Amino acid sequence: MNEKKGDNMNNEILHKEIDLIQDCIRRMAQNSFIVKGWMLSLVTIILTLGITSQANDNNLCLIILIPIIAFWYLDGFFLQTERKYQKMYQWIIENRNKTDEFLYDLNPKRFDNQVHAIFRIMFSKTILPLYLSTIIIIFLLFLST
Repeated sequence: MNEKKGDNMNNEILHKEIDLIQDCIRRMAQNSFIVKGWMLSLVTIILTLGITSQANDNNLCLIILIPIIAFWYLDGFFLQTERKYQKMYQWIIENRNKTDEFLYDLNPKRFDNQVHAIFRIMFSKTILPLYLSTIIIIFLLFLST
């Protein structure tokens, strides 16, 4: 009887811990989505204001590139953190029944060496096309004016 009660308690802990990690993964994915939306909105606003004010094209190009690179970095950071939480999720599934080590520890730092660096993730096929195409479009716009 006590073994069943212990197994149920272990399963409850496992499920709760998995739910917490899934929430973190979901939050990182949502942050990444929001960053992309903010980047596109900001680029659109700067382009609109720049075109209507007849600003110097070189300065405007630089002004637009700074937030694009900043948002690109943030997107890479959120994707890297999401991947760390995915590694944590896998670790919990594989090890929770064996040990109570790192119980409810949601700090993903211990998986730093298991995922790529932010700059490598920035150039991954998941986020490079959006940011690179935005930069190319901006350069083409300014070359045509």
